[in-house]
Amino acid sequence: MRASNLLHQLQIPPTNLAKRSIRRFSNSQIPKGRKSASETQKSHSLCICRQLQSSSCENAEEGTRRSNSEDVVFTLEKASKKHETVGAFQKLPMVMPAIDILSSAQRKARNVPPTKGIANIAKREKNRGAKQLDALMKELAVPLRTYMETFPNKRYLHPYERSLIELTFGEGNYEQVLGRVDALRKKLISVGKQHASLCAQSSSKREAEERLNEGRKRLEETFNIGKSAVDDLLTVAKTLRAMPVVDPRTPTLCLVGAPNVGKSSLVRILSSGKPEVCNYPFTTRGVLMGHIILNYERFQVTDTPGLLRRHEDDRNNIERLTLAVLSHLPTAVLFVHDLSGECGTSPDDQFVTYKEIKERFGDRLWLDVISKCDLLGDSSTGIIEGDDAVARYKMFGPDGSIRVSVKSELGVDELKSRVHQLLISQMARIRSEKGEEQSDGMISSS
Repeated sequence: MRASNLLHQLQIPPTNLAKRSIRRFSNSQIPKGRKSASETQKSHSLCICRQLQSSSCENAEEGTRRSNSEDVVFTLEKASKKHETVGAFQKLPMVMPAIDILSSAQRKARNVPPTKGIANIAKREKNRGAKQLDALMKELAVPLRTYMETFPNKRYLHPYERSLIELTFGEGNYEQVLGRVDALRKKLISVGKQHASLCAQSSSKREAEERLNEGRKRLEETFNIGKSAVDDLLTVAKTLRAMPVVDPRTPTLCLVGAPNVGKSSLVRILSSGKPEVCNYPFTTRGVLMGHIILNYERFQVTDTPGLLRRHEDDRNNIERLTLAVLSHLPTAVLFVHDLSGECGTSPDDQFVTYKEIKERFGDRLWLDVISKCDLLGDSSTGIIEGDDAVARYKMFGPDGSIRVSVKSELGVDELKSRVHQLLISQMARIRSEKGEEQSDGMISSS
């Protein structure tokens, strides 16, 4: 039969339903007006084609489900990769002050007219009241929903930006502010729907007006009670948006050392950064960014808060910003030492901190600089008895360090030359690591 040949040519085994259909058509007793053989074959073919169409649809649906599943996986992977890049803070929405949100919502809601064509005064008034309450609720709640959708989830951020949030606002405070904003949004929706429904059920014009005024008052009170959450979110947005953007793909030099050792002064002579320079500890209370242009290449220089000699758990959030930069960004390190005793941190304490950081981040490209060398005596005649590492450090500084004085410009040219060499080496390292990642990705995909 042609249907059987069709199945054979398409290499699709006939289903049980198709086989039963063929037998039923073949063995049935046809009354008078019996069909011709050609008509019987047409019926057989129609049955088989319907069965083939059903099988094809099932296969298509299965392929669609499988394709959709693959698209979801791809989207999640793409989103995951997107979240791992920095720069999320610069994409934050502009948060309106709470008082502006309220005044704008009141103005827009009062201008909402009733539905046209309602002749009955009472019905028209309750329709107007319900629509205005619904509009007021939406004008208050929709901006809050926008903020909830556009402020990033902290767990999807780059580790560096995640650390900045935790260290700037404290553990859990960022999520708490967003939670308060969302709770206010839900409360506004609940109150708005309740009073809009009551207004729509009014039996007279006077009752509709009273319920409209009551609903307005209740919505405004609800918003005013929770408006501090919106203003707190505004502060969070301003703070995060003002933070410097650090590109992990650009070679970065991170200046590290005790407070007031001269890091900010070195940043000023090395880059375009203009940090504050004062003679007291913790002048730098955040990560400051400058840039160096060398042979048409752009490099980053970060000035970080000073580190004091103390246990890791005892460090404040300002100090932990420095460790966050070193931990989560591919930086080269310029460690600044002040052996003059002018910075407020003794050379002994600086040595302990230096050894700790060097041991922890020793895999980074490294350059040691002794600042304020114009205040130091001639160390070439110093004599050290025995193998006293601290005494040697206090006299000469770390092995291979260079001496610099910003005031007298002593050693500045050598510093710039060494920094340029360090950044070029850092660029080569970043490109090498990027090439290895791409190779690993090609291998895993194949």
